[in-house]
Amino acid sequence: MINKHSTLPLYTQVEQYLKTEIKKGGYHTGDLIPSERELSEKFQISRMTVRQAINNLVNKGVLYRERGKGTFVSAPKIGYQLKGIASFSEDMRRRGIEPSTKVISFKTLINPPEHILKKLECETDKKVIELERIRFANEEPVAIETAYLPIKLFSNLTEKDTGGSIYDFVRNELKLEIHRAVQQIEASLVGERDGFLLDIGPGSPVLIVNRTTYLSSGEPFETVKTVFRADRYHFSIEMEQEGDYVLSGD
Repeated sequence: MINKHSTLPLYTQVEQYLKTEIKKGGYHTGDLIPSERELSEKFQISRMTVRQAINNLVNKGVLYRERGKGTFVSAPKIGYQLKGIASFSEDMRRRGIEPSTKVISFKTLINPPEHILKKLECETDKKVIELERIRFANEEPVAIETAYLPIKLFSNLTEKDTGGSIYDFVRNELKLEIHRAVQQIEASLVGERDGFLLDIGPGSPVLIVNRTTYLSSGEPFETVKTVFRADRYHFSIEMEQEGDYVLSGD
């Protein structure tokens, strides 16, 4: 409960109370939490203090507001560790989440964009497969993935094969070793089409990840753009000090 004699600010104590209630199952995903008035009366503190606590939890993605309805418990975000190479399916199963896929488009491009050819290093044999898929976590759409694969490696790939992991196809069917990947991450706002496919409103925040993945031979075998729902995903990076160079921050 709230300790008015504690050095911990009252709004922080309210935050901790609500997070504890959510963690122990007092409130579940989608549940309406008590109103500012109810919480202020419960703890005998000002509504302004309660409002600050709730605002902080909304900003952290723990809660979300619906105008005219109240404040609700958000679904927990899926953590993605930017360390090592794993497919979407592998990463989800590792977290105890059931992945699934819906193929939107599977086609061969005769003259793909130059930047795609450059990334795949296939300026000579210019045919590539363009594969667009919606990725689901426990039947909820969380990402849209657009992948480009060189025909010279994937001539035997069928649409049926793309319902699962492309990485599994590379390892098990092509008998090739995946070695490394280069990724760039940026924040953006979702467009109307992608918002519809991801079941979020146009203009909602998303995280865009561009990744090119290489075989042990050094040859790139895919370049992928993935649009992740920012309300369902967060990324974490593990870093180590390199030499005498130290990063510091407030």
